[in-house]
Amino acid sequence: MNPFLSKAHSLHTKSLSFYSNLIDHCLSTKSLDFCKLIHAQVVKVGFNTHTFLGNRCIDLYSKVGTVSDALKAFDDIDYKSVISWNICLRVYVKSGNLESARNLFDEMPERDVVSWNSMMSGYASNGYLGNALEVWGEMRNAGMRPNEFTFSILASSVTSACHGKQIHGSMMRSGVNLSNVIVGNSFIDMYGTLGLMDYALGVFLTMEEVDVISWNSLISGCCKSGHGVLALNQFCLMLSLGYSPDEFTISTVITICTNLRYLEKGKQFFAFCLKIGFLSNTTVSSAAIDLFSKCNRLEDSIKLFEETSISDSVVCNSMISSYARHGFGEDALQLFVFSFRENLRPTEFTISSVLSSASSLLPDEQGTQLHSLVVKLADGDLKLIEIVAERLIEHDTQSSLPYLVLARAYEMRGRWESMARVSRAMTQSSAKKVSGCSRIGIRNHMFIFKENHLRHYDESDIYSILGLLVWEMGIEGSLHHQYENVIAKGDEVN
Repeated sequence: MNPFLSKAHSLHTKSLSFYSNLIDHCLSTKSLDFCKLIHAQVVKVGFNTHTFLGNRCIDLYSKVGTVSDALKAFDDIDYKSVISWNICLRVYVKSGNLESARNLFDEMPERDVVSWNSMMSGYASNGYLGNALEVWGEMRNAGMRPNEFTFSILASSVTSACHGKQIHGSMMRSGVNLSNVIVGNSFIDMYGTLGLMDYALGVFLTMEEVDVISWNSLISGCCKSGHGVLALNQFCLMLSLGYSPDEFTISTVITICTNLRYLEKGKQFFAFCLKIGFLSNTTVSSAAIDLFSKCNRLEDSIKLFEETSISDSVVCNSMISSYARHGFGEDALQLFVFSFRENLRPTEFTISSVLSSASSLLPDEQGTQLHSLVVKLADGDLKLIEIVAERLIEHDTQSSLPYLVLARAYEMRGRWESMARVSRAMTQSSAKKVSGCSRIGIRNHMFIFKENHLRHYDESDIYSILGLLVWEMGIEGSLHHQYENVIAKGDEVN
């Protein structure tokens, strides 16, 4: 028996600290079976109803177990403190169940700043930026005082310069300053994303302490705003001040060299990353592959790709795009099929590159099959579905497939106006309805059965075999009547 369990079984004195230590051990092992054993022991001695240990069990299952396990531990607690509710709220947010999270949030008898931050963070991290800002408005109306993490979350939710400046002003009025490096980094990234580099630099210079993430945010902001040379200057300044770059820093400066077509400088940075051991990082390798490709050095891209020991979606996507960019459509398609078989998810740009290759390489029927495959890959991701549909329409204006897929995607999400708009566009276009069909291969010959298709190849033999099969099965009743109807239809066709 596990020594921890042996001690638990032999323990006669009830000790909260002992079971808390056992839960710490569960978190280190990350074994769900062991967690359930410890939880069972906690239930046996009656500590599952205790607020402190109950909270520990919710937290344990939120990190190792399932949502249902965490909810069961939450229900067992006799007195649920605000911490209990916050941990349970975090469970829902972490699982992406924002509807249940919001319902729980509304039911909370008491909320603290952690509760509000968790709800805002859940919306922001899942892309519901408007909802996050609405919660911020509710928080202010409730008179809850924000903390530094509140503003860090809000900074990631801003989409306009006006809102960004307002939130920055609110932070200053609330007494929160830039002494917290996480808050400062969030605002550097926010202003950089909005293209306000003078504000981003102002935040950077005001911060009492900066770290590598601060530099990364500043360099990345310069890159996003189109100030590539300034970004490279900041990187050189970073090195001169003794800060050590990480993989993200290197990949960003290589990307900047790619955008500026600075091949030689990009090669210098890549050599630097080899020196400090970043070659195995797929983000850095992907950026270097893209650099060589866009600077007309495809052979170097291929060599680096073949030398990369780890194949993931980032590296494969870069190589697929590189092949397509230089007109090697067949190689791009082969690598795309390989990545699909390896369950590596393509990016929007990769899909666009593959579809472009398919348009010039494949016959219409095979190209449509590939397009259908790409649509299946994008299933569940509305943005990807919209991009794929757009590319499908560009490739084949006669096909109604992209319209139908997009309309279905909008319908599943309750976006009725968008669905109606797509339906009208399909009606106004010259698109032809897509007919469903099935294929079967017999003796190296492909037979196609289309929707509502009665006449077919060797139909008399097909109906004869069908009759023989039904007769051998001895099926009676309704199926027998269905068979007679099929035979009748066959006779009508003949």
